[in-house]
Amino acid sequence: MTAVVRRGLTAVARRMRHGARDLGMSTAEYAVGMIAATAFAALLFKIVTSPEVRNLLLGVVKRALHLAG
Repeated sequence: MTAVVRRGLTAVARRMRHGARDLGMSTAEYAVGMIAATAFAALLFKIVTSPEVRNLLLGVVKRALHLAG
């Protein structure tokens, strides 16, 4: 095995080792992102289903239907 091939294989092995560590990090970041998105969706659902916002949205739809004819 030549020195060039050995260096190339060493570089590939090093990248593979470092890449394996990054996989766990990406999974953890993905999980945190999913939790944040779920919390935001729950908050948005709670706001949209509140009586005040529901009446506001109903008024907008009624006005739009009234203008349309």
